[in-house]
Amino acid sequence: MKKHTTAATTLLLFAFSLLGMAGCHKKEQPAAPESTHAAPAPAPPAKQSIQDIGSDTMVNLAQAWAEAYAKVSPLVSIEVSGGGSGIGIAALINGTADIANSSRKLEEKEVQKIESSGAKHPNEYVVAFDAVTFFVHKDNPMTEISIEDLAQLYKEGGKIDRWSQLGVKNIPGSKGDNVVRVSRQNNSGTYHYVREVVIGKGGDFKSGSLDMNGSKDVVELIARTPNAIGYSGLGYATAQVKILKIAAKKGQPAVMPNIQTTLDKSYPISRPLFMYTPSTESEAAKKYIAWVMSDVGQKIVVENGYVPLKLAGGPTAEGTGK
Repeated sequence: MKKHTTAATTLLLFAFSLLGMAGCHKKEQPAAPESTHAAPAPAPPAKQSIQDIGSDTMVNLAQAWAEAYAKVSPLVSIEVSGGGSGIGIAALINGTADIANSSRKLEEKEVQKIESSGAKHPNEYVVAFDAVTFFVHKDNPMTEISIEDLAQLYKEGGKIDRWSQLGVKNIPGSKGDNVVRVSRQNNSGTYHYVREVVIGKGGDFKSGSLDMNGSKDVVELIARTPNAIGYSGLGYATAQVKILKIAAKKGQPAVMPNIQTTLDKSYPISRPLFMYTPSTESEAAKKYIAWVMSDVGQKIVVENGYVPLKLAGGPTAEGTGK
């Protein structure tokens, strides 16, 4: 009986010993590692797009501004397209433009269209100046012309059609004496400005001109046509065409278009360049236009052959600002 008891006791103790060892091994197992999955990174800020549409006179400058601003504010994309001031204003009216570039002021009928839709008068910014420039072929001996003679060339009923009437003879490479008049299509702000200032209010262009889509097209046609004369923005001048000095009236001194003569208004056919935005303009558009009007933005104006709002260190020209 003692032997059986002792054996049973030994077996029981051995069983407890195994359980104890198992418990020890269980405690020594390392805890399960914590999850290595980090919280998802926040989405990057969305890139904003500003639709900048309109004036063909301004399109080169607008593109230069847009490219420079991409480095200043990479999250804002300025999408530039031309087509003429009328195209930009129409896009502003129908709500597809954040900024309308225009080389003329809004007409009253355009303001009425905007206000009839329930919107308020759009914001107006003068962002640069331009001298409307008349060009001839580089080999044309003419150096200056009066506004009166330009009116006789371009207006309906005007009496000038031949170079000899302007005292110009023997233009190298010319075919005959007839003047080839180069103009713009009627969606152009420059077209409207020339009609108002050169032809005169209530007047209209005579038929027979070559009406081009863009400012660059005007200059390129004149460059290959010795008999031609045409108008465009000063920023489109090339070595292949000649800039004419303009006299406000016959007998008065003719003035060359440049930054100084545009700002002091001695050049008789200079004008402001505008950006228009909806009355509910976006904060991004507002910041962009403020940058355009800053010293950095105005330096780009000069670099592209246009006229800034003011000379370096000088007073701001009249008519600028909002």
